[in-house]
Amino acid sequence: MSISRQNLSVIIVSFKSDHVIHRCISSIDKDIEIIIVDNSNNYKFKKNIEEQYENVKCILSPKNIGMGAGNNLGINNIDKDFALILNPDVILEKSTIDQIINASKLLKTFAVISPISDNPKYPNYKSDEEVNFKSEGLRPFKVKTVDGYSMLLNLKRLKKLNNFNFFDENIFLYLENDDFCKRLKSNNENIYIVPKSKIHHLGGEAVDPKYKYEIELSRNWHWMWSKFYFNKKHYGYFKALISIFQNLISAKVKFFYFLLTLNSKKRKIYQMRLSGLLNSMIGNKSFYRPKIDD
Repeated sequence: MSISRQNLSVIIVSFKSDHVIHRCISSIDKDIEIIIVDNSNNYKFKKNIEEQYENVKCILSPKNIGMGAGNNLGINNIDKDFALILNPDVILEKSTIDQIINASKLLKTFAVISPISDNPKYPNYKSDEEVNFKSEGLRPFKVKTVDGYSMLLNLKRLKKLNNFNFFDENIFLYLENDDFCKRLKSNNENIYIVPKSKIHHLGGEAVDPKYKYEIELSRNWHWMWSKFYFNKKHYGYFKALISIFQNLISAKVKFFYFLLTLNSKKRKIYQMRLSGLLNSMIGNKSFYRPKIDD
């Protein structure tokens, strides 16, 4: 089944993203339904965004549930066969959607299809083999995983898989897309990149800059929590320990260094890394949330 605008919804999970999300929305064709899941439970944001854009519906999450659970909430509130997952700091080119639609007609089956980052220094996919664009041309090519800031899901196909859940809601932030793609590959499903379809990712700008330090603390906590959890889930506890050993040593050394040099902000960052890692190692949930008061 090929994609059409009438059978496609865009899902954007936001959190304090007022400063950047309008650029994302404005880059999406007005005839495509957009669902925003706002994790900051901001009624004023919901009212303003729905009044400004006829094709946008905003769902307020009662608490900050993270990226994966936010995507799942969006998926559960649409009736379309395809969902394009976007971060609020992603901007589409004029032909991005058209190129995805055209590419879908060339593919026999796919679970995920994604545009490509316009910055070749930061590819939004991982592949077991180096992609030679000269030999491959501009046809869609298979990859191992795609970054979660832009990925189109074939919901109709995925819902037919036995015992397959979408995003692992144990993961609050980081590696939820890697986990999702790894489970797809285990089911022998295909993941494609469309080199003719381009996106621009601002990167790290999804949350208002005035919350930068608190978000930095949260990112460091969740990166370490998720890294151990992901490896334990897929490879076992022992291999997970091996995967984080260098991170653990590095975080300890830097924590004590910044403690001795009285750099409290840097010390706190590495304290958060250690906390996230240790909580994941003992089986605690990813409980940390950014401490933001409006």
